Amino acid sequence: MSQSLSMEFFMTKRTVSIYLILIAILFALVSGWYLAAFLNVESNPVSFNGLRAYEDVKAQVAFGSRSPDTQGHLQTQELIRAELEAAGWLVAFHDSERLGHSIRNVIAKRDDAPPQIILGAHYDTRFVADNDPDLRKRGEPVIGANDGASGVAVLLELARSLPKDGVPVWLVFFDAEDNGNIEGWDWILGSRAFAEEIEIHPRAVVIVDMIGDADLNIYLEHNSDKTIRAEIWSTAAKLGYEDKFINEEKFNMEDDHTPFVEKGIPAVDLIDFDYPYWHTAQDTADKVSAESLEAVGDTLWHWIVELR
Repeated sequence: MSQSLSMEFFMTKRTVSIYLILIAILFALVSGWYLAAFLNVESNPVSFNGLRAYEDVKAQVAFGSRSPDTQGHLQTQELIRAELEAAGWLVAFHDSERLGHSIRNVIAKRDDAPPQIILGAHYDTRFVADNDPDLRKRGEPVIGANDGASGVAVLLELARSLPKDGVPVWLVFFDAEDNGNIEGWDWILGSRAFAEEIEIHPRAVVIVDMIGDADLNIYLEHNSDKTIRAEIWSTAAKLGYEDKFINEEKFNMEDDHTPFVEKGIPAVDLIDFDYPYWHTAQDTADKVSAESLEAVGDTLWHWIVELR
């Protein structure tokens, strides 16, 4: 009996020792996993995600028309505000009136520092698809997946991904850009009100408009600041997007960059105006790609992060 108890005690000690060894090994493995995960996060900073941006396109399109004074217009304002605040930005509204119409621009900033860079996009859509090849559809509203939603989506994803310790950036979502040549309206009402009423002197203003086309071709725009656009095109080339950022001048646009150019502020318009569904009922989410959104957003992300 004494020998049996000794053997049992020996077995118990050995079992405990094995358990302790196993626990030590497990602890080492888990500690190593956490260390590797931490190092992996540190070596892979947050960057632009085109798939997340594409979800923002679909969310806006789901509201239907976002032309002024529609439910979709108000829903888009609320979507922009909610996403910006969730990403830690301060949100303010710039209210104005142009041609008898109420204008509401949405401004996002990290803090009260004056902006060195302003990134802008319009969130409204056109009242009518007056460029549709089908005459029966020309009275329908434009859904604006590319012409409106793509630029907003890029700005929202930049709001989520831009580091907090870079140059001061404002994200501005302009109202009432897209209804020129309609009685009682004009183009770029929101950006013109902003440029005339907000006293700012940024280093650069960059507008993103119609940049989600699955067949993306962004040419140099004639009225854009040559120095800033050269920096952006150089960044795009370094990232491998030279097939989407075409290094040739092509269009002379009146867009949301125009009021800033007129004030002497360096401004650039990123726009693919070869889009065949412009101001038609076919400007829908299936014409937009996450890859195109990422090419533009990733380029702007790196351009901003590398500014000194």
